[in-house]
Amino acid sequence: MSDQRPESLYEAVGGIDALRRLSNTFYEGVLADPLLEPVFANFTTTHIEHVAVWLAEIFGGPARFTSDLGGHQSLLRSHLGLAITEEQRLRWMELMTAAVQKELPDDELLRRQVLEYFDWGTKIAEDVSASPAGTDLGDPGPTPRWGWDGLQ
Repeated sequence: MSDQRPESLYEAVGGIDALRRLSNTFYEGVLADPLLEPVFANFTTTHIEHVAVWLAEIFGGPARFTSDLGGHQSLLRSHLGLAITEEQRLRWMELMTAAVQKELPDDELLRRQVLEYFDWGTKIAEDVSASPAGTDLGDPGPTPRWGWDGLQ
């Protein structure tokens, strides 16, 4: 890692405002996509803010998702019963890749690390989504953190 890089991915992407733009751009594509739109049938614009707050925490910013929105357990519970397919997961990744390229700084390592997080996270979401709503997930532990070297 270069000494020129910010310590956290949160700082490197440009903070919460950049993550809001990323979420907005991404969900514009998702809600227009016939394969993904059904997964987001109950979508609200509040979701965009929650995603930005989640990503801020994951990437080393303020821990507001944990303190204000229920943390890791809440995020996992929100995916129960969605029955996300691998085809949907891959399309999600395509749309997120396009949003990352449009909204995040032109830094290959930064973009690669952010997309590696999304690949890792969408695989977990796909697995969790196969369980019916109300499934006891046990304690998933604290909200994960993702940095320049991946999962911290």
